[in-house]
Amino acid sequence: MDTDENDQVNRSRFLFAVALAGVLLYAALDAVAQSLPPHYSPVSQAESDLAVGPYGYVMTLNFINRGILSLCFLFALMLAANSGDVASRRLRRGSWLFAVWSVGALLLAAFPTDVPPAPVSWHGVVHLVVAVAAFLGGAFGALYFSLGMAGNRTLGKARGVAVPLAYLTAALCAAELLGGLVPGVAASYGGLTERLFLGSLLLWVAVVSAVMLEKPIMKPAP
Repeated sequence: MDTDENDQVNRSRFLFAVALAGVLLYAALDAVAQSLPPHYSPVSQAESDLAVGPYGYVMTLNFINRGILSLCFLFALMLAANSGDVASRRLRRGSWLFAVWSVGALLLAAFPTDVPPAPVSWHGVVHLVVAVAAFLGGAFGALYFSLGMAGNRTLGKARGVAVPLAYLTAALCAAELLGGLVPGVAASYGGLTERLFLGSLLLWVAVVSAVMLEKPIMKPAP
């Protein structure tokens, strides 16, 4: 590899490592936020509710963390995807969709949700719209990325674990969004389905990052 390619390898590895560390930090901060008053239900209430209340800043910081780790992961994937190969259409689509997920997390931090019985506010509406767009972007961005790995000599090694996790994430996203349309389901299990979806997507990020860090990110062109 030449100097430029080595620099690209180092940047990719650093960004994958930051993304992996960010996922671990996300899990820790989420547990802290859940343990603090007013003790919102993780089964029936959305994760965003944790950002409202006397200790809401913990979850707000975690939204920012989610946005940063997701952007680092996105840039790492694109650096790796372009290492000697032309990124496929699926990878390009995946990058745009995952960017929606990443930026969406930062916007969720800026526009807090409404926790019933509080009245609906303008920032609560913005939060809801951004959350739906971000969830769809994350789920289908992961799916496009995973399917696009097949034709890429650098990312191909992660495809075996990425594809099944991406399909699981897409299914859980559909369950979360469709369940939100059913009042009884949303009120009783909305928090659980959301956390399962978020957990699966962040697991996808963590596993792909770990696989890409396990072996050299890029190979010399033949």
